[in-house]
Amino acid sequence: MRRAYVDANIILRFLTGDPPDMAAQARALFEAVERGEVRLVIDEIVVAETVWVLHSFYGYPHHDVARVMQELLSHQGLEADDRAGLLAALHLFAEKGVDFADALVAVRMERRGLREIFSFDSHLDRLPGIMRRSPGE
Repeated sequence: MRRAYVDANIILRFLTGDPPDMAAQARALFEAVERGEVRLVIDEIVVAETVWVLHSFYGYPHHDVARVMQELLSHQGLEADDRAGLLAALHLFAEKGVDFADALVAVRMERRGLREIFSFDSHLDRLPGIMRRSPGE
């Protein structure tokens, strides 16, 4: 079976159907994944870009973006280095209304046993177990 990276623009066309001609090509690729002809490798940065575009550009709510991305990442034909971490970050993104990148950082902090982060981003205060500090502290 072939393995290949997949870029955010393919995932976005597949999920949004926009524009229709590119969406049809993306859909055909995902049909090949379903048939087991190709396995797609998705990088964390691609997930982050896809989440950002769906939420910021298309205006989809946090919960909808998280749900569709969780479904996508759960597919057997997709490979991700840290699927569990991405799924956990999507959960935080949806439940706490923070940026996906901040949610991913929080997941990584927890894994490293770190609780403190220096940041001006007050959204981090929404995340359980995170102690945000200002650089002057």
